Amino acid sequence: MSDLRELLRGLDVFAGDLPGFDLGSLPPDPRELFVDWLLAAVRAGVREPHAMTLSTTGEDGDPAARVLILKDVSPDGWHFAADAGGRKGRELAARPAAALTFYWSPLARQVRIRGRVEPGGAAGSAADFLARSPAARAEALLGRQSTPLADPAARDTAVREAAARVEADPGLVAPGWTGYTLHARSVEFWQGDRDRRHTRVVYTHTGEGWERGLLWP
Repeated sequence: MSDLRELLRGLDVFAGDLPGFDLGSLPPDPRELFVDWLLAAVRAGVREPHAMTLSTTGEDGDPAARVLILKDVSPDGWHFAADAGGRKGRELAARPAAALTFYWSPLARQVRIRGRVEPGGAAGSAADFLARSPAARAEALLGRQSTPLADPAARDTAVREAAARVEADPGLVAPGWTGYTLHARSVEFWQGDRDRRHTRVVYTHTGEGWERGLLWP
């Protein structure tokens, strides 16, 4: 384990030509800055720049986190989707608050978002489901995410059967599929620096609008 410790300590961080963070041109709304940073990650060729960590509070009171895909950013908030009957959905039903974390390593940029989560309506949720690839729809139709699996062959059989259902009925929608919106209470933007002079800007919603300020690294 000491060799692993030394290996990890020796790995380079914040390498390359990192972008700056112009504090003189911060927009009044953090969603605007978030979209700017997201598009910058796309232009930089960051793999899966719309991947994010969704953190919730488990039914046992412990934190739970997993990576999924951002669907949209609108004046309402940040949008994602999940099976309401799965672990994520059950946790959000019991405690409708969550955190989202984005990290674009080549740019040394991180965004942390916290807020209240609200499920969407049936029509919007169905539209999101039908916009998924056939393979993704087949997987979601199983409705077994995070349940014990005894044999991978059983998974493969179930997926093939679900794929056949999708092909036979392209309008089929998983009954529990739900679109969610995170209404942010705080949004923090973190820009890494090679010399550890990181820049952190936090937006906080007051109920009437956004206030922003700096944080120590």
